[in-house]
Amino acid sequence: MITTLPCAPHPVDNDSFVIPTFAAAPGGGWVGSHSLVVRGAQPVIVDTGSSLVREQWFEHVSSVVDLDDVRWVFVSHDDHDHVGNLLEVLDRCPNATLVASFLVAGRLSGDVTLPMHRMRWMNVGDTLDAGDRTFRAVLPPMFDSPATRGLLDTSNGLLWAVDSFGSLAQDAVFERADIVDELYDESFIALNAWNTPWLEWVDRLRFAQHVDSCRMLAPTAIASAHGPVLRGADIDDAFERTLALVAQPTPPMPGQPDLEAMIAMAFDAQMASV
Repeated sequence: MITTLPCAPHPVDNDSFVIPTFAAAPGGGWVGSHSLVVRGAQPVIVDTGSSLVREQWFEHVSSVVDLDDVRWVFVSHDDHDHVGNLLEVLDRCPNATLVASFLVAGRLSGDVTLPMHRMRWMNVGDTLDAGDRTFRAVLPPMFDSPATRGLLDTSNGLLWAVDSFGSLAQDAVFERADIVDELYDESFIALNAWNTPWLEWVDRLRFAQHVDSCRMLAPTAIASAHGPVLRGADIDDAFERTLALVAQPTPPMPGQPDLEAMIAMAFDAQMASV
C-alpha cells in the first residue's frame, strides 16, 4: 500500500496538463510519478501512470479530456509507472492509436498483448501530426531504459523529458519555484544519479554534446514524470545540474535499516488506528 498525496491536474499551459501522482518517499518528501495530457484537435495522453492508483489516475485524465476524444497514447518507455494503465487506457479510449518505439513493443511483448494494428512506432527525430500541432520524438538528457523517447510539442516548445530532472517536493507543488531550494538541490542529485547511474562513467565531452542537443531544442517549458515543471532560467539550470553529475559517485541508496524503520513506522501507524 503506497501513501499518495491528494492533488488535481496541474496546467502547464492552456492545453497541457500534468496528471499527478505523488507518493511518500523514504526519508521524507514526496516523489512524483506523473503523466501528461495535451488537448487540442487530436488529444494525446503521454504515459499511463501506475496501476496502484488507477481509478484516481483516470479521474484526473477524464477531468481534462473526454476519453472518447483521445486520438493518441504516447508511451515513452516500458517502466511500470509509465505503462501501468496502458491496456485499460486503450480499452477506455477506443479511438486512440498507441505511439511508442519498437523497443517498447518488444520489451512488453512477454507480459502483455499489444494491439499491433493500433500501434505507430516512432524513432528519435520522427514526427507525429496531431492536427493543430506536431510532436517530435527526442532522446532526453537522462534515461534508464534504451526504449526511452521524450516528446517535444513543436507548436509551443513544451518538452516531455520523461525521467530526466527528477526531484522531491515538500507538498503537492508542481513548479520549480515552489519547491524548497535545499530539497531541490539534494534530491536532484540523488534521484537523477540513482535513475541514471551510468553518468558516473560517461565521457564528459560526448555527454555535453548530447545535453546541448537537447538544450538546442529551445524548450519553453519542461514537464517530466518525477520532477517539477521547469520554466525560464530553471530550464538552463537543470541542464547545468545534469552536466555536473558526470563522473560523480552515485549517492548511497536507502538500505536495510531504512526498510526496517519504514516497516516499524507502518506498524506504529496501524496500531494507532486500532
